[in-house]
Amino acid sequence: MRLKHVLLGLCVAASAMSYAQDKTKKVLFNIDNHPYYTDEFSRVYKKNLDLVKDESQKDLNQYLDLFLGYKLKIEKANKLGLQKGPNYIAELRSYRSQLSRNYMTDTKVTKELVDEAYQRSLKEIKAAHILITVDENASPADTLKAYHQAMDIRKKAMAGENFEDLATRYSQDPSAKDNKGDLGYFSVFRMVYPFETAAYKTKKGEVSMPVRTRFGYHLIKVNDIRDNRGQVTVAHIMLMKAENPVEGESVKNNIDDIYKKIKQGENFESLAQQFSQDRSSAGKGGHLQRFGSGELSSEKFEDVAFTLKNPGDVSEPFQSQFGWHIVKLIEKFPVRSLADVQSELESKVRKDDRSKLIDASLNEKLTKKYAIEKNAKLYTKAAKLVTDKFYNEEWNLPASTPELEGSLLVINKDRKVSAMDFLEYVNTQQKAKWGIKPIGKVVDQLYGKFIQNQLMGYYNDNLEKENQEFANVMDEYRDGLLLFDLMEKEIWDKAKTDTLGLKAFYEKNIAQYQWNPRVEANVFSSVQQDAIQQTLKLLKKKKSIDFIKEQLNKDNNVSIIVKTGVFEEGSEALPKHSKLDVGISDVIKDGNYYFVIQVNKKMPKGPKTFEETKGKVINDYQQYLESKWVDELKKEFTISIDKDAFNQVKQELQQ
Repeated sequence: MRLKHVLLGLCVAASAMSYAQDKTKKVLFNIDNHPYYTDEFSRVYKKNLDLVKDESQKDLNQYLDLFLGYKLKIEKANKLGLQKGPNYIAELRSYRSQLSRNYMTDTKVTKELVDEAYQRSLKEIKAAHILITVDENASPADTLKAYHQAMDIRKKAMAGENFEDLATRYSQDPSAKDNKGDLGYFSVFRMVYPFETAAYKTKKGEVSMPVRTRFGYHLIKVNDIRDNRGQVTVAHIMLMKAENPVEGESVKNNIDDIYKKIKQGENFESLAQQFSQDRSSAGKGGHLQRFGSGELSSEKFEDVAFTLKNPGDVSEPFQSQFGWHIVKLIEKFPVRSLADVQSELESKVRKDDRSKLIDASLNEKLTKKYAIEKNAKLYTKAAKLVTDKFYNEEWNLPASTPELEGSLLVINKDRKVSAMDFLEYVNTQQKAKWGIKPIGKVVDQLYGKFIQNQLMGYYNDNLEKENQEFANVMDEYRDGLLLFDLMEKEIWDKAKTDTLGLKAFYEKNIAQYQWNPRVEANVFSSVQQDAIQQTLKLLKKKKSIDFIKEQLNKDNNVSIIVKTGVFEEGSEALPKHSKLDVGISDVIKDGNYYFVIQVNKKMPKGPKTFEETKGKVINDYQQYLESKWVDELKKEFTISIDKDAFNQVKQELQQ
């Protein structure tokens, strides 16, 4: 999606900031009887006050003229029908969809979940689990059966039986046969939310009650709790695990020899490129992506990485389940503050199972907020049309019939929802593999979810009425899109393609496009005074630039940099207070740099050619055309300004 925030003096851009709305707003001016109000003028002025560089735009009389010109352009865009363009409509719809996600939430619950997530992130849990699988849509009987299985296993654990042995015997997690249920260390967002919550609420050494997730019931044993170690970036050299003892001895000898080379001062990255058998990192000098606890498949590797204290520290060779490693610490990253990770956590909360809690809270509020009229008789008729074929994904959406006519739901007296809308929703839910029977119970559950979806949809569709901040942002973006299309059509394209008008404007205003005195020169610079002194000596011997660079820039060490070209007096490329006479200057110090300037030619001030200043001419011509055009718009539309309303808002803003 193109980002079309059009500033044009007003700096009108989409913003997530909120502003108090003046309940006693007054009409500031009318354009063809279309009113524009003091509260919008005040809000936009306040928002852009610190952004504008031109002091004249802070003057309220000047700003009123800019604001009026802006609204005249919007009126012209609507008059031309640009708001009906398919690209405009599609882009506005896409932007609204993205923006509305930030408002379809319960901010209080979201904040609580973010705070909870941060507090959990400060700790790492080492746990093991036993899983008894049961589908999330399983029948009550199957669900109860799985729960009792989990409770029976928990009783054995509480009676003293070894949890690892129980996991090996009973867990239906396929990995339990190998890892005995061990999950290693993990922190927030690494497990599904109900599992994570149970783990953080279980004390060290204890076994939780059965915890239901979408996978089934879990028993969780917490083996350790420690402070979060943060994250690290490391490089490593790895030799693959040998298949027999003889090869194993050879691998061990090789890793020891590589370690000796490192201790003797050989470059770690070069050795990684030559010898590491981790193909994904060897070419990068062994460098791995930044990671935290539980993010790699080797706890041993993580533990060694985190024991290294200072960047550049190198571990002794050690063995993991994958082979032998030597690890070098590149950088350590401590746990960040809540302020630093706030937006990141909010994003994760919205994508996580936690979002269901936010939706549930918002739905509860919407249920209380909006009146819902349900047609029980029509629902009964619709529900009977859903058959047991639904369980096998073989149920087909019935055709609409007269008996299904009418409103199944009416929300807030103005949103009517039909029975067919509900049946279409039911049709989309067949893939969920429902185990609940009879089918009527499934339909009842789906009806509850359907009502929630409809409430959320209704709230979304009415966000402009519900939330003034959202309405302001949408108005600004809507106008910004229109203004972009209008300016492109009326001004920008014309300024680029009207070659005769452009050159005529250049010739009429040539006094604005003048060169300052210039020099054609070579500018030598260095942070090393002795290098610049040598440069000066070589220049006086009439040595070439290439010769000087060859003499002074050796062994990949760049001592001298040369800029060649035409430079105006006062150019940033030149040292301050330098005399620009033909010939070779003395050594000049400016800041931390030393300079020598070889001036080959002086060029007097004079007009720039059209090609030399074309970009600035186009920009100035656009502003000229826009100014003329706004004057024409003032004649095209009927404008009436309420001076009393303006004086009042002016007084309020100047306080």
